[in-house]
Amino acid sequence: MDFKENVILLNHPLLQHKITILRDKSTGTNDFRRIVKEIAVLEGYEALRHLKTELVEVNTPIEKTMQPTISGKKLCFVPILRAGLGMVEGLLELVPSAKVGHIGLYRDEVTHIPHEYYCKLPDNLDQREVYVLDPMLATGGSAVDAVALLKKKGAKTIRFICIIAAPEGIKRFIDEYPDIPLYVGALDRCLNENAYICPGLGDAGDRIFGTVKN
Repeated sequence: MDFKENVILLNHPLLQHKITILRDKSTGTNDFRRIVKEIAVLEGYEALRHLKTELVEVNTPIEKTMQPTISGKKLCFVPILRAGLGMVEGLLELVPSAKVGHIGLYRDEVTHIPHEYYCKLPDNLDQREVYVLDPMLATGGSAVDAVALLKKKGAKTIRFICIIAAPEGIKRFIDEYPDIPLYVGALDRCLNENAYICPGLGDAGDRIFGTVKN
């Protein structure tokens, strides 16, 4: 697949190792949830690399010095419910002062079309850098709809972070939003007839919250 500039495929060995553990169907709920959080930290480290800094005066035990601190727009993390919730804590470990919004979308089991059922976002989105979080980018429908909703609510600076993605989802996303950075932990082969990512890791929400169907 020919990536455009806004697609950032992350390839850190630790990240790939942890994603492999997620894929294993024998990985239990507790470990799955913990590793999703750890992956969010690793991906967040890369996604936040662009943040600008400014110099401030600091008194060390030795002397006064001018040192860098983060400056610029305030941050907002927006998980797509419910699976995106598993990534929030990891990002908040990096930026505890960030605001958190929530977008609820569910997928029609027949049409695979996402439908909105909940939206709660911080004020002044136009003054914030917004990071949309979802472990899976499958068809791209939820991602596209979530970004459209954020834009409607006034968001101007948006980035999207996912753990695994299918080529179909990436294509749809970059066709709609070629200017929005898309951070991907692993690019999988394809979608199957049920619109699940292959080889994938199953339903991320079910595995995070322990609601896997037998």
